[in-house]
Amino acid sequence: MTTPSRATTGGSTADRIVRHTLADRLLHWITAACVLILLGTAFLPIVGVEFAWVAVHWMTGIVLAVAVLFHIVRVLVRGTWSSMWIGRADLADVVDIAGATLRRALPTRRPGKYSVAQKLIHHAFAVVVLTTLVTGGFLLLRIDTPWWPRNPYVLADATWAVVYVLHGLAALLLITMVMMHAYFALRPEKLKFTRAMIRGWITREEFTEHHDPKRWQVDR
Repeated sequence: MTTPSRATTGGSTADRIVRHTLADRLLHWITAACVLILLGTAFLPIVGVEFAWVAVHWMTGIVLAVAVLFHIVRVLVRGTWSSMWIGRADLADVVDIAGATLRRALPTRRPGKYSVAQKLIHHAFAVVVLTTLVTGGFLLLRIDTPWWPRNPYVLADATWAVVYVLHGLAALLLITMVMMHAYFALRPEKLKFTRAMIRGWITREEFTEHHDPKRWQVDR
């Protein structure tokens, strides 16, 4: 009978390093649930699954907007905005990864808390999700809600066409991005990050192996 490794179990609490707080994890999974519900209510009727989707769709959109707004305010209050900036060190990481790929070797540089790939996917999701929220906010004016009656004449027809195209394009991009995100999250070498998004921590061994302590300074 094999014994689980310390990297799998996390060993003692002292061996663990907090990567995501409970608030961060709840925000991530609430956002993920909202995105999946929005995609389901948007595309299932197109493939013939009939149900009353409109109310669920716009109410979920409002929940997602609140979650995104909460995230932005929280980041500004905590002053952690720079953790997702792409700086010179990240560009050096890209060069190192490209060179290592050509040499069929492992990269020599270690990232901080977030790799450049994680930062890029974060920015891509930010742009696409914000596009869906802004355009969805305009589309909300075209249906009856508890706060106002529908008014499809707020914008000109040509402007509405742009809104519909941007909203639909962002939704299609979200499908692809969610699939890519799930694929990489389930790869064996990435499971430590998936576990961290569920349980909040990585082991000190994983930290030492995969992160530069000068770029991600943690409390001992």
